[in-house]
Amino acid sequence: MSAIDEGIVREFFEQNGFFVRQVRKYQVQARRKTGDEEIDLLVHNPAWQKGSRRPDFFLFSTELQFVHQAVVSVKPWHTEVFTPVMLKGSPEIFGFLEETVLKQAARLFPTEGEGVGSDVTKILVLPALPTAEPFRSQSVELLKQRGVDGIISFRAMLLDIIEKIDANRNYGKSDTLQVIRVLKNYDLLKDAQLDLLSDRMQSARRARASGAAGTQE
Repeated sequence: MSAIDEGIVREFFEQNGFFVRQVRKYQVQARRKTGDEEIDLLVHNPAWQKGSRRPDFFLFSTELQFVHQAVVSVKPWHTEVFTPVMLKGSPEIFGFLEETVLKQAARLFPTEGEGVGSDVTKILVLPALPTAEPFRSQSVELLKQRGVDGIISFRAMLLDIIEKIDANRNYGKSDTLQVIRVLKNYDLLKDAQLDLLSDRMQSARRARASGAAGTQE
């Protein structure tokens, strides 16, 4: 995993008010990861209120207020879709859910009395799920069965970050935000609202074209 992938996740959580801890600075390639090496990030929400409801499985930024603290695993396989077949054939995706890993999380990120399993949300960051049914629902069910509490897509994170970046500010302390700011300044990136408006306009044009074609027939 490259630093930019983890940087995107870090910026997403930090811009939404979380404290973020990176457990390690090195990569593991030639051997099996130890418990603490399966954890990419630990995040804590200082604004979380006791008694809050559980967050939804799909963790858009609006749901983060309900996350107290979390173990985060980042899988930046950007050309892949996490289909049921992939999930069943890739046990390494779920390495951060093993008991030894959660015990390490309890040591690194102690909870208040109830233990890591009940207090810490297990979050998986991934590129995408299938869009077609029943494969999408099957993927979600497999993830839940293995113990994943919530997922975040890279697309959702990037849209949230892009929307919050002010092109008139200098983000010199963050390479990730500064690159996004420069791209946004030169109109190479648009706000999420503009993307949504563009999609709606394109859909409307396609609908009108389809209607016109039907009239001609």
